[in-house]
Amino acid sequence: MPHDTHDDFAFEHAPGLPARLPKGEHMLWQGKPDAWQLAVDSLLLRWVIGYFAFLIIWRVGSAFADHSVGVAFGSAVPLLIMGAVAGGILYGFSWVQARATVYTVTTERVLLRVGAALQLTLNMPYKQLENAALDLRGNGTGTIALEPKKDGGQMVSYLVMWPHVRPWRMAKPEPALRCIKDAENVASILADAAEAHMTMPRVARAPQPAIETDMPAGAIPAE
Repeated sequence: MPHDTHDDFAFEHAPGLPARLPKGEHMLWQGKPDAWQLAVDSLLLRWVIGYFAFLIIWRVGSAFADHSVGVAFGSAVPLLIMGAVAGGILYGFSWVQARATVYTVTTERVLLRVGAALQLTLNMPYKQLENAALDLRGNGTGTIALEPKKDGGQMVSYLVMWPHVRPWRMAKPEPALRCIKDAENVASILADAAEAHMTMPRVARAPQPAIETDMPAGAIPAE
């Protein structure tokens, strides 16, 4: 039986890159979101867990007044199961998003390959960026939001890009590298690349001067 070599991302030249990088452009960093942190930040997983924990404690405490310890704890089992299912669904969604996402920083731009069901690659050259903001967490993960220029920057849809956008910036969505590990170092790499790109001298080909001759106007050169 032949070995199945089918690749869901075979259309990509390399992971996260829809085509070969142009000559002179180099990849500086590539990564993806941390699944747990993405669930915590974008889906409020900790709040959901806390909500069900409060309900379980309240349920057990209320049952103690009229029932035995075993019955009191048993009454909380349905809530425990619902909480586990809800948390599992939220984490599962984040895991799928993280697995399907590839963020790439090059010497010329930032690329975001996002989308679990429908793949989308957002190309953001540094010349189209107004600013970048780092939101750092205590565990070293963080989000780097990219603010497009008002004139000439790419406009993106908040719903299409979510959760790979800066939270609550719906009027002017800002694509973001969400919940990446070692975010401070990645932000430094991006900042250095953007600064080098902006200060890099541009060399243009000069027009060729016309060849001057002493031949009279209208004369035909001899063969």
